[in-house]
Amino acid sequence: MINREDNPEFLNSFLDYSITILNKSPNSIKEYNYDLAMFLKFIKLHFNLTKETDFKEIKINDMTIDTIKKITLDDIHAFISFLTREFKSKATTRARKISTIRIFFKYLSRKAKLIEVNPAQDLETPKLDKRLPKYLSLEDSKKLLAITANEDNRNSERDFAIITLFLNCGMRLSELVGINLQDIDFGECKLNVIGKGNKERTIYLNRACMRAISDYLEVRPKEGIKHDKKFSEKALFLSERRTRISNRTVENVVTKQLQAAGLDTKKYSVHKLRHTAATLMYQYGQVDIRALQELLGHESIATTEIYTHVSNDQVRNAVESNPLANL
Repeated sequence: MINREDNPEFLNSFLDYSITILNKSPNSIKEYNYDLAMFLKFIKLHFNLTKETDFKEIKINDMTIDTIKKITLDDIHAFISFLTREFKSKATTRARKISTIRIFFKYLSRKAKLIEVNPAQDLETPKLDKRLPKYLSLEDSKKLLAITANEDNRNSERDFAIITLFLNCGMRLSELVGINLQDIDFGECKLNVIGKGNKERTIYLNRACMRAISDYLEVRPKEGIKHDKKFSEKALFLSERRTRISNRTVENVVTKQLQAAGLDTKKYSVHKLRHTAATLMYQYGQVDIRALQELLGHESIATTEIYTHVSNDQVRNAVESNPLANL
């Protein structure tokens, strides 16, 4: 929850702009507020505008736009250095904050026209190490589905449908939790989900998904469902309290089933099931990368390209297939 009284007016104006014009999600707004509050606290410290020694206790609601006008690119670099030095921030964390600062100053200079010079115009993003996504092998994926299908508990159909959708469709946690019954088109075997940036997209359902959803709907509670702010009565997946299932409950379901399948829960998680779906579709389904981008709801094709890595077996086979191999 953002306490707007803790912010200067120009920061609240930026958050309002991000909600109404940029159509950013509540989570993105919280991140913007957190990143910029930290940046402004640093600026007060950096400009000797506070006597507070505890960084967390520095107040920023009294900052004026005149202070913002004095900020230079060097000051922003000093903030990034401060993050590294004092908070041991990783490159990915610094990159996110840099992105937020860029958007913030672009708003102040171009949209709100509160400053004439944009100090973040030439701000660069730190080079990120490219890491291959962790994912389950095909055999481990089959094992996880088999274990979940044979689980003897009152939520077995629900839990199996959840794991099946993750592994087959590659949807995000928030997307799965947000599915409503009306979002599913049983005739066309598809459903609509709301992804990042409040963008709606269509996910097509294969036979395994349709069967799992149908089996769950046969036992899904029909009475006693709570009418609340979560619109639980519309939700596909319900908790034992008959409310829309929460992110935490889904995470617990996935962790429990991973453990039951003997898989490392420190290595695999809900998001890794999304990675698994994308990787298996690319490796075994010969899916075009543009189709995969559409399916996953990626704004940039560069994000999707992390799934185009090849396996060690593919590399080995490439070497063995060299016509000089048997000479």
